[in-house]
Amino acid sequence: MALSIGILGLPNVGKSTLFNAVSQAGAAQAANYPFCTIEPNQGVVPVPDERLDKLTALVKPLKKVPTTLEIWDIAGLVRGASKGEGLGNQFLANIRQVDAVLHVLRCFVDENVTHVEGGVDPLRDREVIDTELALADLATVEKRRERTQKNTKVGGKAGEEAKAELALLDRLVAALNEGKPVRSLGLTAEEKAVIRDLFLLTAKPVLYIANISEGQIGKEDSDPMVKAVREMAAKEGAEVVVLAAAMESEIQALPEEERPGFLDSVGLTEPGLNKVVRSGYKLLGLQTYFTVGEQECRAWTVRKGAKAPEAAGVIHTDFERGFIKAEVIAYGDLLRLGSEAAAREKGLLRVEGKEYVVQDGDCMHFRFNV
Repeated sequence: MALSIGILGLPNVGKSTLFNAVSQAGAAQAANYPFCTIEPNQGVVPVPDERLDKLTALVKPLKKVPTTLEIWDIAGLVRGASKGEGLGNQFLANIRQVDAVLHVLRCFVDENVTHVEGGVDPLRDREVIDTELALADLATVEKRRERTQKNTKVGGKAGEEAKAELALLDRLVAALNEGKPVRSLGLTAEEKAVIRDLFLLTAKPVLYIANISEGQIGKEDSDPMVKAVREMAAKEGAEVVVLAAAMESEIQALPEEERPGFLDSVGLTEPGLNKVVRSGYKLLGLQTYFTVGEQECRAWTVRKGAKAPEAAGVIHTDFERGFIKAEVIAYGDLLRLGSEAAAREKGLLRVEGKEYVVQDGDCMHFRFNV
């Protein structure tokens, strides 16, 4: 599934450092000046899942293939971007491409790293970006509103649909003028479908990243800036991941065998990046199912609520088109019993049809005919 998350924030808050760590590619230049990332950098990152590791240890296939997410590092936004300041429209065009946003907020003080606003204040930074995104959305909605208003004069069904759309657009204009993001309005699935082609920036789900220094690790609960970010996100119903992006980048540069010792030395049980990727996966409303065999154990991404044919189509469109049935074993049952044969013997291998709703962790085998 080509679902993607964009890393955004003001310049010099740690976006490219986070991207370098998350992608393990080191492709994005990190420098102490605004707009060092001019073209968006793309990384395809594995989604950490210990279930895949355990299935691989059980079956011992020739290879293990995790599921992935696309992560984009997008150039820093500044005050006035909606009017062309900084990279302006280029930034806004890039961020429209993604399905969700990782909003990096700087919660560390470092005299050697300049701040475009003159000082560190994560709540102010968040307000600057939210304002610019809202202004950009407002311009988009008002342009669409002008066209829709003309269509309300048309008779019949088309005119009635235009009137309903105009009422929705008026709601959006009112909210955006009050500084409220579109995602806060609780739009129905039908309403979201009406405005989907507008690619509104404030409609995208957001995960906040509180970027701290290594010296702040272990003190997050008492840190005033981190606390402020958490309180802000809680009011919005959003999640926060606290991490030290610079240290995460160092962790990824270490040989695999040295990482556990380093994590232990700084009081961590796992890289913060694991939390970022898992939280981003959840943010997009995704879940994982597995295919398990001697050739490979593989994790696949499917949206929550998907039925079996859609899950099959993630592997290949022919699987969905010619879907017959799915053989399903719950992950816990397969791990506990040790084999597909044992699950079949215990009656825990189920045969499911087209209406089966896939559950997170299902181990599936599809039958199809084309």
